[in-house]
Amino acid sequence: TMRSTVGATVYLVSLLMLHLSGRTSGWFFKSVTKRYLSSTAQKMTTETTNTIKAHPFCDLPGDPSLILTTNVDLGDKKMEIMKACSKAICARTGKPESYIAVAINDKADVIFGGSDEPTCLGCLYSIGAIAQESNGGITADVTDLLEPFGVAENRIYINFFDMPRANVGWSKRTFAG
Repeated sequence: TMRSTVGATVYLVSLLMLHLSGRTSGWFFKSVTKRYLSSTAQKMTTETTNTIKAHPFCDLPGDPSLILTTNVDLGDKKMEIMKACSKAICARTGKPESYIAVAINDKADVIFGGSDEPTCLGCLYSIGAIAQESNGGITADVTDLLEPFGVAENRIYINFFDMPRANVGWSKRTFAG
């Protein structure tokens, strides 16, 4: 609210003036400011949350979606590879497999490093669960699945995107509501 915002500003300016005049230590100023801002943000979040009704889907963790594009022909193994990718994402991110989507576009026109040798480009989008450990594990799993088709480990790029809930749509809404 306007009153709490003005009050917060006056409080922080007063603290800053005390600090600049040498009447408080740097540690004290940082500690009090951090604690005050944290509690103020929590109050404002609670006020906002209480006035906006969230859709029940907002409590769901959101989807991971993997899209792979490769210039190799996966033939009758394509669905098997898609299902294996889904299980790998589930294992690496901890998200339920029922939330995971996988699409593979094979036999595509793709070059990597100026060459049309077997290659693969991928994007994984997820609301959370994007981290160095899980990203590396998923990359290794996808690489292992595609190596039998001639795709070398140094010819695969997978980009990982941590998506804000408001930027992921599902069931006629976004995950933000």
